[in-house]
Amino acid sequence: MTPRTPSPSPWVLSSRAALMNPSVLRELLKLTEQPGIISFAGGLPSPKTFPVEEFAQACARVLRDDAQAALQYAASEGYGPLREMVAASLPWKVDPAQVLITTGSQQGLDLAAKVLIDTGSRILVETPTYLGALQAFAPMEPLVHSVASDDEGVDIAALRAAQAAGTPARFMYVLPNFQNPTGRMMSEARRAALSTTAAELALPLIEDNPYGELWFDQPPPAPLTARHPDGCLYLGSFSKVLAPSLRLGYLVAPKEVFPKLLQAKQAADLHSPGFNQRVVAEVIKDGFLDRHVPRIRALYKSQRDVMLAALEHHMPKEVSWNRPVGGMFLWARLPEGLDAAALLPKAVARGVAYVPGAAFYAGAADVRTLRLSFVTASAEEIERGVSALAAVIREQMP
Repeated sequence: MTPRTPSPSPWVLSSRAALMNPSVLRELLKLTEQPGIISFAGGLPSPKTFPVEEFAQACARVLRDDAQAALQYAASEGYGPLREMVAASLPWKVDPAQVLITTGSQQGLDLAAKVLIDTGSRILVETPTYLGALQAFAPMEPLVHSVASDDEGVDIAALRAAQAAGTPARFMYVLPNFQNPTGRMMSEARRAALSTTAAELALPLIEDNPYGELWFDQPPPAPLTARHPDGCLYLGSFSKVLAPSLRLGYLVAPKEVFPKLLQAKQAADLHSPGFNQRVVAEVIKDGFLDRHVPRIRALYKSQRDVMLAALEHHMPKEVSWNRPVGGMFLWARLPEGLDAAALLPKAVARGVAYVPGAAFYAGAADVRTLRLSFVTASAEEIERGVSALAAVIREQMP
């Protein structure tokens, strides 16, 4: 029997679709599903922090008192009381009408990209920066310029040079608090300089702050948006302080930009889940976060300390790392001659996973870097995992 020739596909993908790439982090998470793998790879909050009982009670109350509205279509802007709570929680004067509830803060990045980027627009990012932001921006076909950064954040001289080097950038994307991937916190002096410089250069800032409440010893300095609200777009999230599967975040925008972001939101999904919004409002309405978040901070600080001690004990002296003062991540650098991506399969074979740092660079990557998350593994797993990783590094050192 003669085999049939496959019919040509009728599907023609857009050029924009070719710019969409799989998430390195999502692919790496598949590795962690293998039995016995100790994962420092995922940016997942610890399940120990999920307020299960509070959610059970809140769901029951919402279904008892407001079921018909909770299960119906809702306003695209978001649930009014929740928007008011978000506005009241921020350390500068915010009109609830400027708050847009999003389907995770990742959607906020997508909406901002659609509204602010044209093909060929220049945008600026830190070095390194959040991979998910690069993915959200890429389909809009911007020219992404990576601005040199150090332990305090964006290098201001490099920012000025970048903005003077060509067509003015549409915006700069920054994560000042316990940045993903590095875990660094932008200093007060650098924030002041960045805010002043951005205003002088008429450069809008997109400030992403999913980790800002996860400080260990003292709160971070005031947000950039608090210093210049009309020049900033601010993103926040409930994922890191309540539960990520809610897929709820928020965006605070200047009034001149808000209508277009709302229209982009309407086109994307009409509205974020109304039931989830009401449940979150029910959970947090009596100050629950003020009691709950300190427990998250204490847990994450203790696990950071375990990882720092394990690194100090096990790692070759040629390996370096930082000491984050909040958040979920630690940034390390391998000895000269090693490549974190090439080393990963060997580490997985020894039962430990991490994220190679190269994926987080918009420009030339430092292949020796890697991100370690310390919040989901137990203290005993952190000790064993760091020991195994150190052994792999020693074996591969020149």
